[in-house]
Amino acid sequence: MPRGDKSSYTDKQKRKAEHIEEGYEDRGVPPKEAERRAWATVNKESGGGNKSGSGRGKPDSHVSSSRGGRAHKSGSAEQRSAAARKGWVTRRKNAAA
Repeated sequence: MPRGDKSSYTDKQKRKAEHIEEGYEDRGVPPKEAERRAWATVNKESGGGNKSGSGRGKPDSHVSSSRGGRAHKSGSAEQRSAAARKGWVTRRKNAAA
């Protein structure tokens, strides 16, 4: 099987990759890069191509989907706390005005 051949993927994996690819393209990622990222995400979640059939393979992890493209938490706990305080002060100031 040549590299890039998608025949060993299930229909569900192919649909998932297509959906992820559309999401990347909506965000302005070039089509070829969107396809590459989509298949990388499917591979990370499901461990590559799966044979179809009941009880075969491992369940998908969905770790990449739940992150939603965010690489890391946005800042340390102190930075998030400071941002929350700043937002609270701004909302209080705007409510008084």
